[in-house]
Amino acid sequence: MQYITVWLSDLHLGARGCDAVGLLDFLRRMECQTLYLVGDIVDLWSLRREHYWPQAHNDVIQKILRKARKGTRVIYIPGNHDDFGCSFLGVYGNVWIKSRDVYVTARGERLLVMHGHEFDAVTQHAKWLAMLGDIGYQTLLRLNRPLNTLRRACGRQHWSLSAYVKSRVKNAVNYISQFEDAVVRYAELYDTDGIICGHIHAPVIKRIREVAYYNCGDWMENCTALVENYAGNLEVIRWRQHEHDLVASRPTHEPVLV
Repeated sequence: MQYITVWLSDLHLGARGCDAVGLLDFLRRMECQTLYLVGDIVDLWSLRREHYWPQAHNDVIQKILRKARKGTRVIYIPGNHDDFGCSFLGVYGNVWIKSRDVYVTARGERLLVMHGHEFDAVTQHAKWLAMLGDIGYQTLLRLNRPLNTLRRACGRQHWSLSAYVKSRVKNAVNYISQFEDAVVRYAELYDTDGIICGHIHAPVIKRIREVAYYNCGDWMENCTALVENYAGNLEVIRWRQHEHDLVASRPTHEPVLV
């Protein structure tokens, strides 16, 4: 799995819902020239409520730093859950910390990269309400675990209860639509061909008006990454499905590496 560039957002390390084991597996199998960390990498909101930092979360940080030491250019753009990073903008070895960036693809497209919380009125003006919503979201993620344990026992694929609830709540659907429209308008003002963001945990690639809109997704419910391959094409990798396909395509006599 070799790419020019990989974008990851909303890892939420320090939160119980983070799939650090799956993320670590992805990082071990993937090589890229540039790795973007598009906000909410460490979840300070969760860490303030509960001290939770298992070894797998530490291993993810170490793996990213190891990639940087071996030549991968790492660009970290803080989000609302890890906004402490904005106090440390600058260059640290092969790691850049920026509030936003403009990336030029192999095909010459200029893409604005930012987390996206800047366009969330609740996050910006009613942080207490955003934190309350985060608690509800974490509760849904916890309910996901026993549900998906049962589904795996029945031979069924992973299913996200939180994503299903959001898709059924009209206000959540409207919020996502309004968010996408806001970030695209900003990209138009910035005079770029498109925008890459995270924040809303809704991985997608689409065009809105004449602007390319990319959302990296997250590593709590969707486990996705945005990647640019060596043909210059951008796509969303859904790791749980990708990993399932890798296992299914492996010859039965081939040993499984763990």
